[in-house]
Amino acid sequence: MSIQQTRLDASWNLRGAMFMVLAMACFAVEDALLKKAASSVPVGQVLFSFGLIGLCVFSALALAAGERPFIRTMVSRVMITRSLFEIVGRLFFMLAIALTPLSTASAILQATPLVVIAGAAVFFGEKVGILRWLAVVLGFVGVLMILRPGADGFGILSLLAVIATLGFAGRDLATRAAPVSMSHRQLGVLGFTMLIVSGLIALPFGGPPVVPDLQSALSLVAGSLSGVVAYSSLTTAMRTGQVSAVTPFRYTRLVFAMIAGIVMFREQPDTWTLIGSVIVVGAGIAALSFSRRRAG
Repeated sequence: MSIQQTRLDASWNLRGAMFMVLAMACFAVEDALLKKAASSVPVGQVLFSFGLIGLCVFSALALAAGERPFIRTMVSRVMITRSLFEIVGRLFFMLAIALTPLSTASAILQATPLVVIAGAAVFFGEKVGILRWLAVVLGFVGVLMILRPGADGFGILSLLAVIATLGFAGRDLATRAAPVSMSHRQLGVLGFTMLIVSGLIALPFGGPPVVPDLQSALSLVAGSLSGVVAYSSLTTAMRTGQVSAVTPFRYTRLVFAMIAGIVMFREQPDTWTLIGSVIVVGAGIAALSFSRRRAG
């Protein structure tokens, strides 16, 4: 490989990393604003409104690009499976950030790539070396440190984030089998449609729909738009740089989430949560590093 090509790859990787950091910052802002809205608006209504706004935006983007927002591929077996996992992930993570500290829910969510690695080995027969398996196990130890089952600080509601993590991991695994012909705009349409479905599922179990006050309405709209920017930036990041170089920057989401939790909700993550978060993030980065080394 020439020096010029190496510099070009480094430039694209840097650009991809910047888009990934932007995506994670916007995801953290989205989570914080939706959590704020959920303090006065039922969770189901928050999800439904979020999904509707995102659906309108991505449908408009698809039409502007000359694409049909909804296509037959969306009801294929693979995409239905992906959508079901998306519903589980979206619904339970929204419940998690509404009912538990934002920093705790976000920390647990960082284990998603580790669950994907384990799932790829079990369901797709992907070869996972001993070092990556050790990283996966270490990451799960970190999650247990955050949850602390059996300890006085254990909150049963923290399991909502665990279920969300399994849902998102299932979605990511199903995405591997998704047709490459679908654009990120069409995937956005499908994803936000599943948010609407998640909201409809949650509505009967919460309070009746309400007319949000100005602050809640602004939080809903701003959070939804942040989610759209986050999703678009994430897609751009993954298509700009090398996956192995860009993906580790996903973990910046936890940093942004903890800052948002402290600033907006006066959260104070305890020592166990901080140590567990470091372990989960470190294990994830190590697993990615071992994967790249194996590929090299």
